[in-house]
Amino acid sequence: MRFAAYQEGPADSCGSNCRLLVSASGMITADTPREFEALARERDIRGATIVFDSKGGSVLGALGLGRAIRTLGMTTTVGRIKEQVGRDVGNRRVAVLPRAECQSMCPFVLLGGVRRFVPPEARVLVHQIWLGDRRDDAAAANYSAEDLVLVQRDIGKLVQYTVEMGGGAELLEVALRIPPWEPMRMLSRDELRRTRLDTGPDRIGQAPVVAVTPVANAPTSSGANAPAAAPAANEGARTEYRERGWTMAERAGRAALVRRHPLTIEGEKIGIFEVALACGRTLGTYVVTYAETRRGVDSQDAGRDAVSIKQVDLWIEGKTTSLEIVSSRPNATPRELETLASGTVTADLVKAFADAASDSVTVRTLGSVAPGTMIRIGNTGFARLFPRLVAACDAPPGRTETRADLSPPRADGH
Repeated sequence: MRFAAYQEGPADSCGSNCRLLVSASGMITADTPREFEALARERDIRGATIVFDSKGGSVLGALGLGRAIRTLGMTTTVGRIKEQVGRDVGNRRVAVLPRAECQSMCPFVLLGGVRRFVPPEARVLVHQIWLGDRRDDAAAANYSAEDLVLVQRDIGKLVQYTVEMGGGAELLEVALRIPPWEPMRMLSRDELRRTRLDTGPDRIGQAPVVAVTPVANAPTSSGANAPAAAPAANEGARTEYRERGWTMAERAGRAALVRRHPLTIEGEKIGIFEVALACGRTLGTYVVTYAETRRGVDSQDAGRDAVSIKQVDLWIEGKTTSLEIVSSRPNATPRELETLASGTVTADLVKAFADAASDSVTVRTLGSVAPGTMIRIGNTGFARLFPRLVAACDAPPGRTETRADLSPPRADGH
């Protein structure tokens, strides 16, 4: 995280209300509290307003920074400080831009302010804390008892800190139900008030452009984040899912790379889905199939035809592929919905995913009555197995796309 301090002015612009502003942008690391305290020793920033634009980072670093901010009696807000140079180079001006984000552990740092303002244009987003080296593919990672102790210890520290800072328990409740494979949850204006992240008017977001004098030799810091074809309906196919990550399997009589994953909404499991990548109809392509079974969908009120998934999109390497809905309808049990979708992706795109060790695939579904979902799937095992899929696809003389014998997985995981 980088810090920079500015004195609002000149006096004829803001009079007796000239403020000292501190910009805080970037990732929070274990060293961030120490670097912030170095700024505080060089410049009296007691009572200043600190403006955050951050994707979060270290749990302990965030708590240490929040406590340091409280000790100095500072005000916290979300935004970006933008310097503007006019014709007179010596008259440097600053604008506090409210369109910024405070993510992950950053909202807990906001609690450190004695006064806290979140402009309407700003976004505050939360999710569960997780072990940083296993966030990229949390569902496929291995965990020890020591890992669980570490996470629960940090949750306990978050609880203590939130109470100490006068925050609402709802902040922790919302954050802890968002798993790392789902998008971060943006807090509404009502939630910002209830959690005490916003305790007053949005004065900072409405601040005019004013002249400032940069503080000389303000220290800066930077760092990385510390703690971001369908299955065959037979018993033989079920056993392959005991292995986490991507696995080799057979779909419609052809080799495929398969990944099964829980289907969740804010951490609550509503079913299961599978993404399978098999040989394409032509050289240079692969067939991708999405199949899901979800619980909790009742067709009695809306009618069986109205309960369905209308759209499935796949994001790989920054590119979006929309899959064709083959079928989406309630099964014999009215409380389950089975969906099957399929499409084609290029071999270059799949190879790029295999080469990116820490990348992920994101699957989004949109429904009528059924709620939409967005799940991020890591690539654990994909790079290791991809050469086998390439070899299998190159072996046969021809390819024929077959989908008739594909069926969605059961919501109970079989």
